Amino acid sequence: MQQFDIKKPLPHKPLFNPDGDTDVLKRRMIGGNTTNLNDYNNLKYTWASEWYRQAMNNFWIPEEINLSQDIKDYPNLSPAERKAYDKILSFLVFLDSIQTANLPCVGEYITANEVNLCLNIQTFQECVHSQSYSYMLDTICSPDERMDILYQWKTDEHLLKRNTFIGECYNEFQVKKDARTLVKVMMANFVLEGIYFFSGFMFFYNLSRNGKMPGSAQEIRYINRDENTHLWLFRNIIIELRKEHPELFDDHMVSEMKELLMEAVRQEIEWACYVIGNEVPGLNEKMITDYIRYLGNLRWKSLGYAPIYPGCEREPETMKWVSQYSNANMVKTDFFEARSTAYAKSTALIDDL
Repeated sequence: MQQFDIKKPLPHKPLFNPDGDTDVLKRRMIGGNTTNLNDYNNLKYTWASEWYRQAMNNFWIPEEINLSQDIKDYPNLSPAERKAYDKILSFLVFLDSIQTANLPCVGEYITANEVNLCLNIQTFQECVHSQSYSYMLDTICSPDERMDILYQWKTDEHLLKRNTFIGECYNEFQVKKDARTLVKVMMANFVLEGIYFFSGFMFFYNLSRNGKMPGSAQEIRYINRDENTHLWLFRNIIIELRKEHPELFDDHMVSEMKELLMEAVRQEIEWACYVIGNEVPGLNEKMITDYIRYLGNLRWKSLGYAPIYPGCEREPETMKWVSQYSNANMVKTDFFEARSTAYAKSTALIDDL
């Protein structure tokens, strides 16, 4: 196995490399000698084939979903619901936007072509997610309101703090392009996909179970289905890296990964209590805190480590409805009738990470 000097930048892979390795056994997640040839029949990471086909079967467009009821509901949301809807949507727009920009940066150093194929599909899907949020805003509010919501991350100090945490982690890799920093970026991606997004989705599902904004919730369910696959992808990348380069995952690195996740959980709880608190029917700060800590345990355990938050190892009873709404196998809308139907094209990856 190739060892890395953790203080030196990773070698940037060439685009054209006729001297690259064709032996699949020599393929590496990072630092390999890749030809960049997309050979779908010879894969080292065979799980990428399942992921690729699942992601392709998940294809959808935002306009499939009818938002006519949301147009009527949005002006009648309570002030607390309206505040939460606007701010959480602003946060999600930013997250998907920065994901779209960051994933190609990660891909420049991934030397397994089958994994890069997956990253490229994820990048496309993040673009669709950003489009879906714009479609929601374009449909339910005025252009001025839309612009205010899109850029609240610049004017709301709480939201700017959230975005700064993840943004600076991504920016660090732009300066220090070494293997350890790449691992931290991948962990930040895993946290973003598995905690930030899932916590935000929960609010929209709560509105729907209260009979409000059903189109928004359905849009989120489509996105949620994609995020299940994104989460699964980065978990596998991290695990493969740990197999190939255990020297990167020493006690210090694992401690940094854990601290990153715990800080994300802390910030997500603080943020959710700020935007939702105890004023939105169907949710309160205790429910929110228990659910986010559960997500933190779920993600950390999926990487092979012990739970962090005692008493939060299982999905809270008060939040069972979240997984029912996000059930990836029940997300499909008839394109012409905009009516919910069972999703039968393929079996979706279940969020057990």
